Amino acid sequence: MNKTQAWIKAMRLRTLPLALSSIGMGAFLAAFYNKFDLSVFVLSAITTLLLQVLSNLANDYGDAKSGVDHVLRDGPSRTVQDGLISHKEMLIGIIITSMLTLIVGVWLLFQAFHSINYFFLTFLFVGLLAIASAVKYTMGKNPYGYRGLGDVFVLIFFGLVAVGGSFYLHANYLSYTVLLPALSFGFLSTGVLNLNNIRDINSDREAGKISIPVRLGRKKAVIYHWMLLTLAFVLTIAFTWINFQSFWQFLFLLTLPLFIRNGMAVLHYEEAKKLDPYLKQLAISSSVFTVTFGVGLLIS
Repeated sequence: MNKTQAWIKAMRLRTLPLALSSIGMGAFLAAFYNKFDLSVFVLSAITTLLLQVLSNLANDYGDAKSGVDHVLRDGPSRTVQDGLISHKEMLIGIIITSMLTLIVGVWLLFQAFHSINYFFLTFLFVGLLAIASAVKYTMGKNPYGYRGLGDVFVLIFFGLVAVGGSFYLHANYLSYTVLLPALSFGFLSTGVLNLNNIRDINSDREAGKISIPVRLGRKKAVIYHWMLLTLAFVLTIAFTWINFQSFWQFLFLLTLPLFIRNGMAVLHYEEAKKLDPYLKQLAISSSVFTVTFGVGLLIS
């Protein structure tokens, strides 16, 4: 594997559609309220993709540095762990990606607010928190991802911030009902993280990474997984009921079998190799959920 391939591997491209879907849901909601702005959507998408790449690079670096990534790790190997990218090279990559994220993020805020005002500064602060959270997940002293707090941050930043925040950038206001699908997508994204942590539960426990599945044990972590998937649908149904215009808005319910299949796989498969494909399946299912939800809104 050459250096370019190693960097592509470190970026974990399979995680990007899920990140993009959060911005997509915010855009669909903005279009439903006749507030869609193409330039805001494009810049929001680029910013979010850069944040996801930043999180992946920081995770690669942090897990290798802490020893969580090792030869007995259940999940796929990482680039720093395998020596494909040095610690110094990865650190430089993290710094460059952080700077690019900040630059595009500031451009986005100027596009949305047109001047430096209270809302610009508020969103800039939230953006800086998002960058810090992406890095701090597994890097530095006492990373929050090793203390079972990753789920909270994913719910906030993939749900409330990515969906609700991107809607606000389009519309310059926030309807309280938008928080329902925002939380829904946050729960689905948290489900992806939880499935990842269930897969790695044994190696994480040995390495001292106290994820939610390590804290709860596998059986309760599976129940937690089903709760996340169920809440996502309950809240989206609630939003649809409140904003009902036609039955097309329930189009997202066609994706329900995909999530049932995922939940059953988590229930029955304990081997990491058998669970790993369902990470991709859940991420893709969440993207399909977003598209069907959005299409239902647009044609209602």
